[in-house]
Amino acid sequence: MKKNTLEQKTIIAFAADHAGYEMKNALIAALPELGDFIALDLGTNSADSVDYPDYANLAAHSILTGKAQLAVIVCGSGVGISIAANRHAGIRAALCTHGLIAKLAREHNDANILALGARMIGVDVAKDCLKAFLLTQFSGGRHENRVKKLG
Repeated sequence: MKKNTLEQKTIIAFAADHAGYEMKNALIAALPELGDFIALDLGTNSADSVDYPDYANLAAHSILTGKAQLAVIVCGSGVGISIAANRHAGIRAALCTHGLIAKLAREHNDANILALGARMIGVDVAKDCLKAFLLTQFSGGRHENRVKKLG
């Protein structure tokens, strides 16, 4: 994972719609426990209704422009926001429901966005997913050609 050369810390973008607002904030609060990471909060900043594609696009753009190395996106189910993020070439958003999926998404698929469903899993499970996602590296090897075929 490439780190920001100025600060030597990995920047993680966080974005959510209204349904994921509280979970996003809980994950940002938990980030310092996981290591040398900086949170880039892309919103939303309240529980007022917003459109999840807007926040998926912000997260994808933050990675594609190098403002962040990884991202976490949250909506009610995690499905809509992950679909929206995956419309961007070079983005591999993985919808995860437990830590092992998050670990394998990084290790085997080189996922660069963790997608979560705030109405599907609790905050503790989301924190497990975040930990597994951030602390796992892509293993390369036999998975390299498969990931290249994703585009």
